[in-house]
Amino acid sequence: MLRARTRSAGILTRRRYCMESRGQMVLTMFMLAFGYQNDAWRSPDSRADEVGGLDMITDMTLAAERSKLHAVFFADSADGGPLLGGDNRGVTVYEPVATLGALAARTSHIGLIGTASTTFSEPYTVARQFATLDNLSKGRIGWNIVTSFTGARNYGLEEMPDPEARYRRAGEFVEVATKLWDSWDRDAIISDRERGLWADPERIHRINHRGEHFQVEGPLNIPRPAQGRPLLVQAGQSEAGIDLGSSVADVIYTMQSDQERSKVFYRDYKRRVEAKGRSAEHVKLLPGIMPIVGRTDKEAQELSDELASYIRIDSGRRTVEKMMDVQIDDLELTDRIPPERMVDGPRRMDRWRVYRDYALEHTLGELITELSRAMGHRWMVGTPGAIAENLIEWFDGRACDGFNLNPPSVPVGMNAMLELLVPELQERGYFQHDYTGSTLRERMGVQQF
Repeated sequence: MLRARTRSAGILTRRRYCMESRGQMVLTMFMLAFGYQNDAWRSPDSRADEVGGLDMITDMTLAAERSKLHAVFFADSADGGPLLGGDNRGVTVYEPVATLGALAARTSHIGLIGTASTTFSEPYTVARQFATLDNLSKGRIGWNIVTSFTGARNYGLEEMPDPEARYRRAGEFVEVATKLWDSWDRDAIISDRERGLWADPERIHRINHRGEHFQVEGPLNIPRPAQGRPLLVQAGQSEAGIDLGSSVADVIYTMQSDQERSKVFYRDYKRRVEAKGRSAEHVKLLPGIMPIVGRTDKEAQELSDELASYIRIDSGRRTVEKMMDVQIDDLELTDRIPPERMVDGPRRMDRWRVYRDYALEHTLGELITELSRAMGHRWMVGTPGAIAENLIEWFDGRACDGFNLNPPSVPVGMNAMLELLVPELQERGYFQHDYTGSTLRERMGVQQF
């Protein structure tokens, strides 16, 4: 368990270093209404009966906005199969585009990031949707670009295309979407009542894209997004994913469990960004973190123990079998998975290898807890001071530009995270006390369009 360090003049020194050298952290929150830890919804304090409705996620988003988080983030999946086995982990019950539209009307400052698949959609559709959302929200929208790895049979495919093909399509998909957003000049809307022209045809352009996957004439029939382009977010850690992200993304969500490895990843990623003629400073790397926070060590450990008690072993076994693609029904919780059962291959995701490395050194029971807790992301138990100190070490050490906060449970774990940990970072000068700038891009400190 983390132990809080003594507050001293060192905090003021770090605060000056933070403000003068790097600015402040970027913080977003993963919007999992069930709670990020698997089975956390079983708590009697959860609002599980409200999941799928608007009130609950509105309350979550407004809580994040009160804490001045930069954005909330909605993942997505196109596969409801796990529900048939009694598992809601990884199942999306909020379609992001519709959800962001509803939340845009109920919030004022916080960014709203939603996922859309480049495998199961078309660039003209996605460009229209996110341009509309960005305009309705006055520039607070982000698009999380994914290639998807499940859901093929819900879209008429027998199996998913191989990763290389998916990422090739994704690269062209984003190219087309950005061309469409740029098909309207900034001053295209002239509202010329005398001539009867709301938009100047000379300032709206066809894109006439002809590529490997798409043929799109354009122009977009939605005005240019308020930000010029919505914030672009990406999370792939495979070689193909890193190539795409370093080429187009403003924010990178990443899975990092070790500080030194994260520093190496951070340096390499920024180098790749610069090699493509982009500003490394304007691309933010945000590893996921699940903090279990209490006012005291005892309070934090009690919450951690309570959440652990909700983990169902049968569900945990299914999670391991699915995520690791391995047979374990003959193993006891005290056994380790035999290495020869975990066979690597070209279709394995980088996340699989993270799990494999963990499984080589831990028992099946420990692996079940680890995957149920944070699915490969870091999870921490401690006081606000202790956890904040650790996050600051990562930030000051250039292992990240901030974090994607994963609430362990909702509302208890989320509220502790937002009401105890975030103010600690604010007090130490590492996080904003209020919103500045008028758009999500401005507030994130990324490239402007």
